[in-house]
Amino acid sequence: MNKLRNIVVSLIVALSIGLVVVFFTTGNVLSKDVTTIRFGHDAAETNERHIAVQHFKELVEEKSNGEMEVIIFPSDQLGSESEKVESVTLNDLQMVTASAFSQYDQRIGVFELPYLFESYEKAWEVLDGEIGKELAEPFLEDNLRILTYFENGFRHITANKPIENLEDLRGLKIRTPEFPISLSTFSALGANPTPMAFGELYMGLQQGTVDAQENPVANTYASKFNEVQNHLIMSGHQYIPMPVAISEEFWQSLTAEEQKIVEESALETAEFHRDLVTNKEEQIIEELEESGMTVIYPDTKLFEENVDIVYENFKKKFGEEFVDRVIEAAE
Repeated sequence: MNKLRNIVVSLIVALSIGLVVVFFTTGNVLSKDVTTIRFGHDAAETNERHIAVQHFKELVEEKSNGEMEVIIFPSDQLGSESEKVESVTLNDLQMVTASAFSQYDQRIGVFELPYLFESYEKAWEVLDGEIGKELAEPFLEDNLRILTYFENGFRHITANKPIENLEDLRGLKIRTPEFPISLSTFSALGANPTPMAFGELYMGLQQGTVDAQENPVANTYASKFNEVQNHLIMSGHQYIPMPVAISEEFWQSLTAEEQKIVEESALETAEFHRDLVTNKEEQIIEELEESGMTVIYPDTKLFEENVDIVYENFKKKFGEEFVDRVIEAAE
């Protein structure tokens, strides 16, 4: 009797162990960890940039069959552009699109030289070519892998007075990003460039802390600067790209298949974003005009003739051969 009881107990224990193994094995399959990518940017949720990042999220999650997740943090929720880029270098944030990369290697600022590009197409050709890849390489040392370049548009001025010539710019307190070339460009044009975080700009214009600002028209529209500015000056003075970077440490933790998904999705989204921005730009200008803004098309040659000093200073700092090579590629 005892022998039979022991056999039954042994069978029950064995069956229990088997069920536990099956449960935990199956449970692990069903609860497989999802790879999470936290992606920060500075634009409002109505901006084409946010729409593009949402497109990236959809692509990644679809291509990975839900095994990768992208969480978006728009509108400077995680700090200023430079702070978000720094967060990626520290691997606290996985991805960012921003224009504030020159704090780690100022040579990328060559794309910001005033009146360097005459068209979007030429800018994309240079960014996607050897020069764009060459300038992305050094950022790996700071844990930043640049995957592609999103669109940021040509930059134009808004102000509460008409600006048609250099005299109109003289002494104008204009908000710019804290980028050396932006500051030197407006200094060369006789204005008073004043750095300010993008998230503080609306209030700065409203309170008169600054009298003007300069941004792509999509940013002006999405951030409703037309509510506090009544002139849009189509100066087209700079083209500043938006590199899309991922933490190199995080990148190396991904599988080869995950890396492929992220890279392909970033490249596809760059094309999507470029089309979105350029196709909507004319419509946005019309809507800004309908909202009450006066649109001015100044003779930009008046401005171009006064920014030679910006090129000279950049050549002194980074070498004439390098800058001439970029200029040649942009022509």
